[in-house]
Amino acid sequence: MAERVAMLASERAVVVFTKSGCCMCTAVTTLLGELAVSAAVHELDREPLGKEMERELARRLYGSGGRGGPAVPAVFIGGSLVGGTSKVMAMHLKGELVPMLKSAGALWL
Repeated sequence: MAERVAMLASERAVVVFTKSGCCMCTAVTTLLGELAVSAAVHELDREPLGKEMERELARRLYGSGGRGGPAVPAVFIGGSLVGGTSKVMAMHLKGELVPMLKSAGALWL
């Protein structure tokens, strides 16, 4: 499953793994949309292998136990895992998100 997540995570400059109906997922995808980022969004509850991918994301976010919080949203920029809602929002408030998006080729401004 690690290979599938890695492949999907590198399909665009920004990739977000979400679940439909998740308000934090909506907050992150809305922020990216307002920044004019065309992110690839994968809703895990609509993917045939979604449960397995969610376990892999939890492992990447929280270590081998895969426990510690929700696995979604999981944001990848330039193929690298950035984190979830709190990490993305904190980077945005610190002025770090836009430069990272530009560096990855997700923004041209």
